[in-house]
Amino acid sequence: AALSAVQTGATVLLVEKESKTGGILNRCIHTGFGLGFYGEDLTGVQYAERFRQHLDAESEKAMNAGNFVLMTDTEVLSVKADRRAWLSSKAGLTQVCFGQCILATGSYERTIESIPVAGTRPAGVFTAGCAQGLINEDGHEVGEKIVILGSGNVGQIMGRQLAMAGKEIVAMPEIGDHPGGLPRNHKRCIEEWNLPLMLRTTVAKIHGRERICGVTLRDVGTSTERYVECDTLITALGLIPDRTLAENVSENGVLPSWIHLCGNSDQIYDIVDSVTAKGLETGKTASAMCDLIG
Repeated sequence: AALSAVQTGATVLLVEKESKTGGILNRCIHTGFGLGFYGEDLTGVQYAERFRQHLDAESEKAMNAGNFVLMTDTEVLSVKADRRAWLSSKAGLTQVCFGQCILATGSYERTIESIPVAGTRPAGVFTAGCAQGLINEDGHEVGEKIVILGSGNVGQIMGRQLAMAGKEIVAMPEIGDHPGGLPRNHKRCIEEWNLPLMLRTTVAKIHGRERICGVTLRDVGTSTERYVECDTLITALGLIPDRTLAENVSENGVLPSWIHLCGNSDQIYDIVDSVTAKGLETGKTASAMCDLIG
């Protein structure tokens, strides 16, 4: 979105709370990115790097003209109705004014607390995104005997990655009557790595004191239960668009015309090419509205 807005002549401030741009792509070491946009099968890390290079090339020209600023390690604390935003960084608090605001804040994961699960809350329970960050960015291990709750794209990809690393995938319970995610992921992950998909099944109880030692699985059709040992539970329960920053300026859920959503903060997408197309479109739209208001 920033790239598109800069290319169409807008003055852009891009704020990123992490140390580099790219968001969740920086955790995605698996391929499947860029098939539509580049005609290549890239990892998420490679796809993010391509766009960083595009933005660097455009921003160098724009920065020389004073039309682009990138602030990393900076968080937007609030967006106000008078089109001001408070930013927080190591340098302190900063207030900025703007004409148009694009939220590319992604989504947040449903946690284990979003479903009725009995038992304890020991260590060893992770969302899939958290596990990706710990493993792919920080180089940590998460466990050896793993249950993955949910069979969407993220759950399947995590199952394959962990199986490739020699971990035992004990079970992949899925409450629905068919697996989620894209057909290509079903083939690459569940079929090729023989992941133990269990349809119409969920986690009913978590066991363990300091560390998880097992879960009780429940067949949602028959209500029969069985206990399985594990030292890790990874949840892949779905994503919710993150529009937290827009809450204070929306009225009955309707956003003002100067706030634009793109990426997973707009809706949850299955493929990154759709996210890219939406971002490019949103950047142009916001830039055009800046021209209209001066």
